[in-house]
Amino acid sequence: MRVLFTVSSWPTQYAAMVPLGWALQAAGHEVRVLCAPGQAAAVGRAGLVPVPALGGMEEVLRLRLQYHAEAVAGIWPYPWLPPHPLTGERVDRLDAFDTARFEREIAPELADSAARSFDAAVAYARDWGPGLVLHDPGSLEGLLVAKLLEVPSALCLWGPASPHDPDHMRIVPTDHSGAFPRYGLGTFDLSMIERVVDPNPPSLKVPVEAERLPVRYVPYNGAGHAPAWTARPPEGRRVCVTWSTALSTVSGPDSYLLPRIVAALDGLDAEVVLTATARDVAALGDVPASVRVVENLPLASVLPGCDAVVHHGGSGSALTALWAGVPQFIATFAAEQQVTGERVAATGAALHVPGHLADEATIRGGVERLIEDDAHRAAAARLREEVAEAPSPAALAAELVASATGG
Repeated sequence: MRVLFTVSSWPTQYAAMVPLGWALQAAGHEVRVLCAPGQAAAVGRAGLVPVPALGGMEEVLRLRLQYHAEAVAGIWPYPWLPPHPLTGERVDRLDAFDTARFEREIAPELADSAARSFDAAVAYARDWGPGLVLHDPGSLEGLLVAKLLEVPSALCLWGPASPHDPDHMRIVPTDHSGAFPRYGLGTFDLSMIERVVDPNPPSLKVPVEAERLPVRYVPYNGAGHAPAWTARPPEGRRVCVTWSTALSTVSGPDSYLLPRIVAALDGLDAEVVLTATARDVAALGDVPASVRVVENLPLASVLPGCDAVVHHGGSGSALTALWAGVPQFIATFAAEQQVTGERVAATGAALHVPGHLADEATIRGGVERLIEDDAHRAAAARLREEVAEAPSPAALAAELVASATGG
């Protein structure tokens, strides 16, 4: 069978789909991934076949616009303003972003670009003829082409956030281009999503108002390498610190918490392993001798040997920690990350703090509590068991194909 994936322009958003793509390919099915040109190399490194034909609004801009709208609505929870949606620069007043001018001069161009992306997806799908379509929440092109071709489709969650969460933490884009009505499908609404692939363990209680298809979370943290030392158990305790690849770009410079985290953990009776991008590592300057700095280390290679992990609430970090059974300290800077932090913390497997409240004492005390409190370790172990008990990507691949073929 031919299976079409469509993915957003943010690489970590489709990472949870990669093992399902591997399973489909291993079963002999042909998989292709419609993506933006900027994602073609990353998709190829993941072992899947990219088709760089999509466009539309970049995820960075969509998220910044969402944060600005939260601030205008009075629900932005941080003491600073979100960055300028177009430039990413720090602003001291909301009207520094001219919303009316954006709607008048820029939004129509973005809508045209989105329309071209939908058209490209439809043209490719009609030529290639997939029997099944899978898409991440940020790529509605997959849902559109599946409806037009009358083939099964499923939205694949990337973490604990759901399309069925409140609107201000919306993870599906708005159809600004009017592609759905233009193709005769009516105005897009969430009821069009009939199936949701869910890699979250049941205890997270992620809301899904569609047929839920559970799948075991299998970590794919990018095409990095695992140093030899990751195969050896640590001599004592080990704490991992991992930070977003682009958090400061999207949420503004106030979200760059790494220096505070490193300072808070200085002198902790544990080895600290820090993995971050080259840019974030360079901005740190000198670090204590007790901190091992590694750029772009795949989390799955180091977390099984850790006693705790500190991160920003990214879905990949949270789910990989659940897979490894490691307690988490989560400091968040956006609505989607906040819901991740809250849902994991509600299970007892994590401590969650809004980023602006994560001072050195709170970070240090939280990590020490995670290391010393048996209850957090026990909760993380229970979540690890739930992850392992879910159907494997191979089992879900077989189920999806059987459903698509009537088998």
